[in-house]
Amino acid sequence: MSKVYIFLADGFEDIEGLTVVDLMRRAGIEISTVSIKDTKEIDTSHGIHLFADCLFSETDFSDADMLVLPGGMPGTKYLGAYQPLRDLLKEFYGKGGKIAAICAAPSVFADLGFLHGRKATSYPSFMDKLTGAQTTEDPVVVDGNVTTSRGLGTAVDFALSLIGQLSGREKAEEIAESVVYRR
Repeated sequence: MSKVYIFLADGFEDIEGLTVVDLMRRAGIEISTVSIKDTKEIDTSHGIHLFADCLFSETDFSDADMLVLPGGMPGTKYLGAYQPLRDLLKEFYGKGGKIAAICAAPSVFADLGFLHGRKATSYPSFMDKLTGAQTTEDPVVVDGNVTTSRGLGTAVDFALSLIGQLSGREKAEEIAESVVYRR
């Protein structure tokens, strides 16, 4: 079974984070929500109060198959400024691990140099922050081990792409059909 970690900070975009969690769990992929704070309590960008599965400081990520960053503000800013996450992303990416980000969060990857020479996308007002990338307005872009997506309106496509990468296209199509999603 694949293991995925999605990192949460106050102000993350509700739909972008929770759609990934929901659809991956439906697909039988083990996904853990990880708080970068010193508490599991997180407040989304639209005021939903929730509890992450675990704290970053108490989690061993050695079993990860994929690391995911949801967008939203100020969540993306907090994720990008959290040095332990930056260090984990650099190490994981350096080993060829699959990483994914949606909305404003691909800017974190750009800041770390991961998008140089790659195709990538993001929320429209963040496209100029994808330094070194070949930008596109495609809903989801997969370039090697890096997946990027545009925003809330592409969250289902993003999640299904991640499921397809980990569990195969057939599983992604099965999940799409089960939630009555039409592409």
